[in-house]
Amino acid sequence: MTTEFTDYDTSEYLDSEDDIIAYLNAAAEYDDPALMQVALGNVAKARGMTQIAKEAGVGRESLYKSLSKDGNPSFQTILKVIHALGGRISIQPA
Repeated sequence: MTTEFTDYDTSEYLDSEDDIIAYLNAAAEYDDPALMQVALGNVAKARGMTQIAKEAGVGRESLYKSLSKDGNPSFQTILKVIHALGGRISIQPA
């Protein structure tokens, strides 16, 4: 018996606003900037990277790179992406 593996792409499962919000909130609970960065990339991909890049005012290729696991986006870029996704950052007591 052989085991077959397929590629998994989280962005394919982010179909609704509720799914996206729950996904980003779950990622934020880990307090891991790299995880949040990749989660934002998955959401941007689900929404359409080209459109999000345009709304954020950054190049599409630059956005892909910034939001990859090896990227190093500035806080300004993160804020622009969150805004382009229709979100905002909220601070709550820990």
